[in-house]
Amino acid sequence: MKEHLTRRWKRFVVAGAMAALVAGLGSTLPSAYAGGMIKADDDKWISIGMGIRSSFNSIEGGAGGHYSNDFKIDNARIYIDGQIHKYVKFTFNTDCFNCNVGAGGTQFGGNSNIGLLDAIGKFEISETVNLWVGRTLVPSERGELNGPFYHATFDGFRTPFNSADFSGNFPSGPNGAGPGTGGQAGLYGRDNGAVFFGKIHPFGTHLLYVASVFTGARGGPNNTGSLLYAGRLQWNLLNDENNPGYYTSGTYYGTAGDIVAISGNVIHQKDGAGSPTLGRSDFTGATVDLLVEKLMPNNMGVFTFNAEFKRYWANYGTGAFAGGDCFCMFNGHSWTVYGLYLIPHEVGIGRFQPYVRFVSIDPLYSAMRQEWEYGLNYIISGHNARVSVYGRYGDLETKGPFNNFGPNATGNKVDSFHVALQLQY
Repeated sequence: MKEHLTRRWKRFVVAGAMAALVAGLGSTLPSAYAGGMIKADDDKWISIGMGIRSSFNSIEGGAGGHYSNDFKIDNARIYIDGQIHKYVKFTFNTDCFNCNVGAGGTQFGGNSNIGLLDAIGKFEISETVNLWVGRTLVPSERGELNGPFYHATFDGFRTPFNSADFSGNFPSGPNGAGPGTGGQAGLYGRDNGAVFFGKIHPFGTHLLYVASVFTGARGGPNNTGSLLYAGRLQWNLLNDENNPGYYTSGTYYGTAGDIVAISGNVIHQKDGAGSPTLGRSDFTGATVDLLVEKLMPNNMGVFTFNAEFKRYWANYGTGAFAGGDCFCMFNGHSWTVYGLYLIPHEVGIGRFQPYVRFVSIDPLYSAMRQEWEYGLNYIISGHNARVSVYGRYGDLETKGPFNNFGPNATGNKVDSFHVALQLQY
């Protein structure tokens, strides 16, 4: 036991030292941000940007009982936005697929591909009436709509995914079934469809509504061509949130003032889960999420609280797991809470933000799994430049947080330590 605690402490010290080194180097280097806009007139312009996320991960239980150690490219994105008319805009984003090295990820080289992430035609008529069509995020919980770059923590995706998250390039189901077997669904939370949204301000509050229809799971259990429907309501009781479209953020680092936002989301698709041969099911997901951000008096920092509760229904039965062709969506409930405190005083070129998070996932057909996360963010320029050091303890990773909800899921509680860098412009 003593040896185990010593190893955990050494890992934490090493991770902290690496983060301090990155922060210290940053204080001596000039800014290297790049990007910009080409503007023809007030109604015609195009802009380009970029975003990268990279991490070092050390996880207990590697070969020979040692910690596994690997560096990863989590995301490498190019952002292109433009406007061609007062009411007509577009977005075209890419990402690097299969760029991860180690931890079971595909090796780099010929298998690392820059591919289409978003392709959105935007008809933005007014604050209350807007339509996006193309490939875009399926409206769901705040954690999903934050995307990887606007979470309050580096790795915000720790609760069960929706169907649009599961395939690596629209080819397969949650349990790895190939084309024509487990079905096709989406990519990185995106799908092809249309989203209608707008915002109204009843009694001085701010209410965002979103209604959408998407292709959803295709093939596999869905042999009738049924579509996926998703809707979301977000009610800001205090200050409003200023984000593109219906997207969200997990924190504003105090720049948006005091925020209390309560949101609800429902997703449904007929024959959207299960096995075409061993038991299919409709899929319905309901989520409630909460964001509270408070500027402490006398410039004493910023407190941020995020919470989420999910209840998903996909009653395909345990027999569907046996065939290898199951699009086995999560069936059960999960929840997560986390709190962060942004220290007001700068150290070097940024501010420190300690946090703690807890996740619990309870599938109907599988074992419960839970995880504690504790960490420290170094905020240099909001979501545009951030270094994170964090550790985890639990059985969420070993049992499977996203795609292992069958009756035979097992795993021990393990430690892991991570150092991560995020840059975008």
